[in-house]
Amino acid sequence: MTGLTVALVLVVAAAGLLRWRRPAWYWLTFGVTLAVVRVLIRYGSVMDACGLTVPPARWRLALARATNRPVPEPRPPRILRLRPTRTGLVLRLKLRPGQDAFDVAAASDRLRHSFSMYGVTSRELRSGVVELRMTGYDVLKRVQMPTKLDTRPMRVPVALREDGSVHYRDYRAVPHALTLGATESGKSVYQRNLVAGLAPMDVALVGIDCKQGVELFPLALRFSALADNPDTAADLLDALVSRMEGVYQLIRAEQRITAAVPDAEIAADIWDLPDHLRPVPVVVLVDEVAELALYASKDEEKRRDRIITALVRLAQLGRAAGIYLEICGQRFGSELGKGITMLRAQLTGRTAHRVNDETSANMAFGDISPDAVLAAIQIPAELRGLAVAGDSTGGWHRIRAPHTSLRQAVNTCNRHADRTPDLPELAPFRPELTGPSETLVPLSKTAPATA
Repeated sequence: MTGLTVALVLVVAAAGLLRWRRPAWYWLTFGVTLAVVRVLIRYGSVMDACGLTVPPARWRLALARATNRPVPEPRPPRILRLRPTRTGLVLRLKLRPGQDAFDVAAASDRLRHSFSMYGVTSRELRSGVVELRMTGYDVLKRVQMPTKLDTRPMRVPVALREDGSVHYRDYRAVPHALTLGATESGKSVYQRNLVAGLAPMDVALVGIDCKQGVELFPLALRFSALADNPDTAADLLDALVSRMEGVYQLIRAEQRITAAVPDAEIAADIWDLPDHLRPVPVVVLVDEVAELALYASKDEEKRRDRIITALVRLAQLGRAAGIYLEICGQRFGSELGKGITMLRAQLTGRTAHRVNDETSANMAFGDISPDAVLAAIQIPAELRGLAVAGDSTGGWHRIRAPHTSLRQAVNTCNRHADRTPDLPELAPFRPELTGPSETLVPLSKTAPATA
C-alpha cells in the first residue's frame, strides 16, 4: 500500500511539473484523457446551462403522458465525432431543429469555462453541423509547428493559430496582403517566415527595403530583384508593370478560344497556361510602405505618385499575371496621401501585430470586423510575434509565427539559391553580392576606424 501511494504521488508530481514546464507534453500524456472524460460526463448539463438545448418534441411529450412516464429532458446537440489532437479536442455537433450556429459561437466562452479548456472556437461546416475546436493549453506561448504540413504551390505555412491549426498564406486564394505592426512587434519575424517558406518554391522574389536593405538584403541570394531606396523602387515597380503587360499578351495569345476547345481549358491567368509556357509567379515584398509614400519636395512628390500608381495597378491587375503583393508597415492610412486608400482596398489579407493606437488597428480591420480591431489593440507588448489575421470575409484568428532568426532565414535562402529565376525585365535590379569592405567607416566621431 505504501508503494502504491508513493507511485501515485510521483505520478501527480510528474503531471504537475509537466503542466508547468511542458504543457504540450502534459496534454499528450495526461490532459487529453482527462479532457475527453470531462467533456463526455459534463456534456448534457453544460449544454443545458449554456442554453444550447431544445425542448422535447411534442410527440415525445404526448407519448410520456399517455404511458405515464417522466417528462423527457431537453435535448442538446448530438455529438457526431469527438477527436483528440496534439493541442486539444475537435467536437463535431449536429444541431437540433431551431438551433443556430451563432448560438454556439456566442456560448464559446462559457463552454471554455465549463469544460476547463484553454480556448474554444466554433465554425459552421455545413447547414446544421458545427465544429468546436478546443485547445488544452496556450499553444501560442511557445509555438511548435506540426511536422506534417499541407503544402501546395504558392501556399506557405507561416504561423500557428490559437485553435492549434496552421495558418497558411495562400497566394492563389488571397493574392495581396497588408501586414501592420509597431516597432519590436514581431513583424520582421513574420516576414522572415514568409521568405523562408517561399524559398523552396518555384517563385521569383522581389524586395523593396528602403531601410538601406538591412532587412531583405541578407537574403539576397534568393531574390531576383531588390531595391533599397525610393528612386530604385520606382524604376523596379515600373519594370514589374511592364512585365505584367507582357504576361497578359502571352495569356491573350494562348487563350485557345475556339469552338473545339471546352470552356474549362480557356486560359484566363497564368495557372491556365501549359507548364512549358507558364511564366514564373512573382511575390513582391515591401518592407516599409510609408517610406515610399512620404515626400519633402515637388520632385519627391512626383516620384511618390509614380510609386503609388504602380502599386495600385499591380494590386488591381497583377493577380492574373502571377504578381502578388506583400505590403508591410507600421501605419497605413489616408495620411500617407492620395491613392493609399485605393491600394488598401485591394489588399484582401490583413495581419496586425501589436499597434500603438486604435487608429492603426482600424486601418487593418475597421472595414472588416470590429471584434478584430479590439483583439489587435489588446496584444501585450511582451508577446512579440502575436498577431491578428483576417480577410475581407470578416473572419479573423489570433496567430503567432515561430521565431526564426535572420541567420536561419539566410541559411534557407542560400540553400535554395539555385531556384532564383533570372527575369529579363528585372535584370538591372538583380542584387550584386560583394565582399566586406577593406576600409571600415567609424560609426561615431569618437570611434576610431580599425583595420
